[in-house]
Amino acid sequence: MGFVPDEGKSLAPPGIVNRNSVWLSGMGWVSAMLQNAINHRPPLKSGVHRQVLLATIGWFIGYHITKYENYTYARLDRDMNEYIKLHPERFEPKEKKTFAEIVEPFHPVR
Repeated sequence: MGFVPDEGKSLAPPGIVNRNSVWLSGMGWVSAMLQNAINHRPPLKSGVHRQVLLATIGWFIGYHITKYENYTYARLDRDMNEYIKLHPERFEPKEKKTFAEIVEPFHPVR
């Protein structure tokens, strides 16, 4: 698919089971069942081939949406890290504090 540029091809592929694939395959399956119900056919029993087809198409589209999403977040992370390297004066490291220095002393009052 042509959604991800060549620089994004070096990223690890997303898992086969991801939230976009599961969600869109479920939507494809539900839309096939809804079409069966609208046409007064038994929703689960008729058009099983159409249910499988729409679920598979949804899975495919969800997989590639996740691939594009991973590319977008990787590109944003790269740009952010490049900006931090170019402007280190804006991102000075803060002094480390211990937990005891942050928390105020506790004195229960009765």
